[in-house]
Amino acid sequence: MMSMTGKRRRKSAEQTIVLVAAAAAGLVLGGTAQAQQIVVQGNKRVDADTIRSYVTGTASGSPEEARRNLLASGMFSDVKVSRSGASTVVSVRENNLINRVVFEGNKKIEKATLEGEVEAKARGAFSEAVVQADIQRIKEVYRRAGRGTAKVTYRTVDLPNGRLDVIYVIEEGDKTGIKAINFVGNSAYSSSKLRELMSSSEMNFLSFIKTSDVYDPDRITNDLDIVRRYYLKNGYADFRVVNADARYVEGEGDAGWVVTVTVDEGEQYRVGAVAIDSRLPGLDTQTLDGEIRAQVGDVYNAEDVERTLNGVTNQVGRQGYPFAQVRPTGQRDRATHTVALGFVVEDGPRVYVERINIRGNTRTRDYVIRRELDITEGDAYNRVLTDRAERRLNGLGFFKKVRFSNEPGSSADRVIINIDVEDQPTGSFSVAGGYSTQDGIIGEVSISESNFLGRGQYVRVAGTGGQYSRGFDFSFTEPYFLGYRLAAGFDAFYKYSDQTRYSRYETTVYGGQLRVGLPITEEFGITLRYSLYNTELKVPNTVKRPYNDCSNPISGYTATYAANTTLPGLNPGDPVRNVGGQAIYPNCALDGEASIALKGSQGSTLTSLAGLTLAYSTLDNLGSPRNGLYAELKPDVAGLGGDSKFFRVTGDARYYKELYEDVVGFVRFQGGHITALNDQPLRITDQFFLGPSLVRGFAPNGIGPRDVGISDSRSNAIGGSTYFGGTVEVQFPLPGVPRDLGLKGAVFADAGTLFGYNGRTQFNVNGDAFINGIAPGGACNFNQNTIGVEPECVNVRDKMTIRSSVGASILWNSPLGPIRFDYAYALSKDEGVKAYDATGNYLGRVGKDQLQAFRFSGGSRF
Repeated sequence: MMSMTGKRRRKSAEQTIVLVAAAAAGLVLGGTAQAQQIVVQGNKRVDADTIRSYVTGTASGSPEEARRNLLASGMFSDVKVSRSGASTVVSVRENNLINRVVFEGNKKIEKATLEGEVEAKARGAFSEAVVQADIQRIKEVYRRAGRGTAKVTYRTVDLPNGRLDVIYVIEEGDKTGIKAINFVGNSAYSSSKLRELMSSSEMNFLSFIKTSDVYDPDRITNDLDIVRRYYLKNGYADFRVVNADARYVEGEGDAGWVVTVTVDEGEQYRVGAVAIDSRLPGLDTQTLDGEIRAQVGDVYNAEDVERTLNGVTNQVGRQGYPFAQVRPTGQRDRATHTVALGFVVEDGPRVYVERINIRGNTRTRDYVIRRELDITEGDAYNRVLTDRAERRLNGLGFFKKVRFSNEPGSSADRVIINIDVEDQPTGSFSVAGGYSTQDGIIGEVSISESNFLGRGQYVRVAGTGGQYSRGFDFSFTEPYFLGYRLAAGFDAFYKYSDQTRYSRYETTVYGGQLRVGLPITEEFGITLRYSLYNTELKVPNTVKRPYNDCSNPISGYTATYAANTTLPGLNPGDPVRNVGGQAIYPNCALDGEASIALKGSQGSTLTSLAGLTLAYSTLDNLGSPRNGLYAELKPDVAGLGGDSKFFRVTGDARYYKELYEDVVGFVRFQGGHITALNDQPLRITDQFFLGPSLVRGFAPNGIGPRDVGISDSRSNAIGGSTYFGGTVEVQFPLPGVPRDLGLKGAVFADAGTLFGYNGRTQFNVNGDAFINGIAPGGACNFNQNTIGVEPECVNVRDKMTIRSSVGASILWNSPLGPIRFDYAYALSKDEGVKAYDATGNYLGRVGKDQLQAFRFSGGSRF
């Protein structure tokens, strides 16, 4: 039996449970009642409960806070919150839905670019605040594109069912790029010199066709890094950019960005000492000495330090020290302005690469990035190798930016390398046009892609057409053939050339080439080549171009001998010749006639050629070098099948030196030789034909061995087997001309020669038993004015005369491409031989060099 005390305790507990349940029920009912007291009015698309949540979700329960929250949602253009007795009344006016977003007046910036910037989107709610913010975003896009005066407004078009179109009306205005780039604090190099280093430029009268004057903060940052590297390369070890300020200046017709760069140059240093401090037992430091690029007394060059660092790191790794670290040191002596360079080789922390993450590459494939790394998962971590990989990736041109970062791995001796990249467009479509005195007006259309399908492969297709030439070529290059750093590729080409202005023939060349490039060092490389091509040579023979009618008379045009006409033999004892039907000579040659050497070489020649290209370059800039050496040697052998059988070697070396600021001198030497591999003469198409490419002031095919048996100066060049020549040139800025226009002047002197005709000299063109023009003893010796019929031998004038010239040039690195105008005066030349008629009257000289004082070449890309 339960006690009275127990009963009382049970009753008290039951009462407590009832009270708690009642309280809970009261809270639920009270909340429901409160929710039911919020009255929503005016909503059509937005659910009422969604609106109520903005009221009940306020921290203070204030109607004003609820109103602000509803307006901030962007769903309503007007909101009123009030109390009516025990109820809260929320009256809303919904924003219209955007049917579509339209841009009017945008010609310079594509619609897709603007769509990516604005927040207003189709099927979204219309908001005045969002549209106004979009207007500012569009203006900023135009400002970055160099059109800071662009004006943007908007209008709407109402549609049924609460929908509307949003139309952004754009007045693009004139281009407002970089008005000025100013440097402060520079004394070693002028502001114009520093501006020339930058890819950004100031506005000028060429702004309508260039984009480098558009203000781009990222490009300015890269340009300042180029300036910094230039100073460090030239001995200014303390150089720093103190400040870079970009200010937009408003003004009617004079608006633009003013970029002011403040620098602290410091003093120029030279190398006072160079030492390698090895702290690794057993390391052979003598093998490291060959990797040192900086020498005592040299101007300090940060690039030499970097090359030394890479070379020593690789050499130490090859000796079996995977964890070794090479650390550069530099002790400045400010009194003597020297730097004592040191390279400390020490054992680094034993950290392994656990994983390499590549992020952000939406187009470029992972393996294209990984193959630029000299380090992989499981290797010893080495900062020098990762820095080099970052430079390589930036140099590919595939990415807008590349950033390496590290994070701890799964243990203390593990590290994770993160590579963040951002792909950029790598394809191009270009239309180029130009003019040269040799090729006339010429145009080119090309499509190229340097990162084909994200595989890092280079593909180019181009077609050319012009007054005197037309062609097509296709190129493909795989930079990592079979997984090695070998650039393998092939080319296919076709080219037709009309040479009748300087010779009397046309050529058509078509074929292909296979190549593999092997980089031996950063400066030296070898390219293996195999080419198979067909050359067709044709001498035109029409009424307009009767350059072969002495051999093949043109009916109704070429004067011929009557049937059964005979002429006495050319030499004593020769039989009488029947020349009936043959062209009367030299009458048939007065309107232009090709050399018999050209006529006898007509037809197709198949060449199978294998060769090497040995190239060495220390140029500081491939496009516009100021310092450095470039040398190239090309040995070739033809005869692996085909018709041509020869050995050929050509060489070209150029040395550049900046004599003064912006004054660059260079010396060039070139030469070549070809010889047959059998006892047969060389084909005329295999020999060298030269002119202004060797000595300016001479016409194309204007120098070298000539056929003096004919008087037509345009047809008697027959080529040579050996040439050599040299050039001295000084390039300088034109006084009073803004340097960012890219105009320079130059003075030059050229000298060289071409000699050694090793081709055929006898051709039986008419098919009879005689070789017209052969004198007793087998020599080709005749008077072209008395022979009566076309000579069938080549009367060769082959002198090793040194041709020379001096001249001046104007060079323009224009936005349309490089343009060059040369004027040259020939100092020495081959004057040829005197010619006389049948009565001994002097007629002039034949076989002399052909001159061309003016030479113009240029091109464009747009």
